[in-house]
Amino acid sequence: MHGNLEVAGGRPLPAGHDSLAFGVPTSVPGTIYALAIAGGITVRPRDGRTILFGRNRPEVHVCIGENDRRISRHQGLLTYRHDSWWVDNTGRLPIRLPGSRLLFTDDEPVPLAAGYTPLFVRGSNEREHLLELFVAGPDGLQPTSRHNDPTQPPKTWKLSPTEKLILIVLAQRYLLHEAHPQPLSWRQAALHLAELDPDAGWTAKRVEHDVVAVRARLSKDGVPGLTREEVGEPVGNSLNHNLIHELMSGGTLVPPDLCLLDQ
Repeated sequence: MHGNLEVAGGRPLPAGHDSLAFGVPTSVPGTIYALAIAGGITVRPRDGRTILFGRNRPEVHVCIGENDRRISRHQGLLTYRHDSWWVDNTGRLPIRLPGSRLLFTDDEPVPLAAGYTPLFVRGSNEREHLLELFVAGPDGLQPTSRHNDPTQPPKTWKLSPTEKLILIVLAQRYLLHEAHPQPLSWRQAALHLAELDPDAGWTAKRVEHDVVAVRARLSKDGVPGLTREEVGEPVGNSLNHNLIHELMSGGTLVPPDLCLLDQ
């Protein structure tokens, strides 16, 4: 059993139910599916309807982390209002949403978009407890299969040869897949570039100027997390860290680029 509570307009999902990432049957628009390893529930939308999830099986609709005492007995709830389902954290641990966003106990509830949303709660011994959610969209259908559609290429960014060399040096720890990588400092990058090209007049200021120009260009094109105003103080390495992740996620920088450092 997923839990002992019932909710109006709801029906249970058994343990062993297929992952919601595969989609859901045609449903009333706004219907929510909530599934954990022990089972779950699906509920039609109506203002005020609430789904409780947490460790205490007899007092929740969906049980997660039943044998992990770090998970709160009432970890969170899902509530339907204003034509949306909202997720609220009522437990002690943060809930991790897509994009590594953390939802804390005192935070405002977050609305769920149509489609699939995984929620994670980190328990004891680095265990990750998953609550899968799926909200039926306006047409009540799961996303259409696109088996034969052309593959949409990732977003890559145009860099000058000099910009690319600087960023490879700056990001070399990431490209080497080191644990917990950080960007090189401006001074470290300048020293490394001077070893590669002693006659180019590399300085920390020059490296900083060129990298800041790339960040400004990408930020203007809509990439988040590349300005001090977005990140807030203290900035530390956050801006360059976010820049490197953007360049690597789309394939603008890839590990084979490290060969340029050997030439």
